[in-house]
Amino acid sequence: MATVTKESLERTLQEKFEAKHVEVVDTSGGCGNSFEVVIVSSMFEGKSILQRHRLVNEACKLEIAQLHAFSQKNYTPSQWTNLQQKDKA
Repeated sequence: MATVTKESLERTLQEKFEAKHVEVVDTSGGCGNSFEVVIVSSMFEGKSILQRHRLVNEACKLEIAQLHAFSQKNYTPSQWTNLQQKDKA
């Protein structure tokens, strides 16, 4: 089984969700067992948080199975824009 890396996880999320923005943070201190991700994709439009998480969990099930911890935040492009504007204010 291949090891999950920050780069491989970013690539997978970008490809599977045609993401406008992807952030992957290795929270395991570099050993690759724990990641936090932010995904911005129009594929999340009209979906609840639970539905979004299930989409990501299904699309990345092979990667997630190799991890100790996986935390995700999912936004539509408009939600992400609003969040960025609030951060600047």
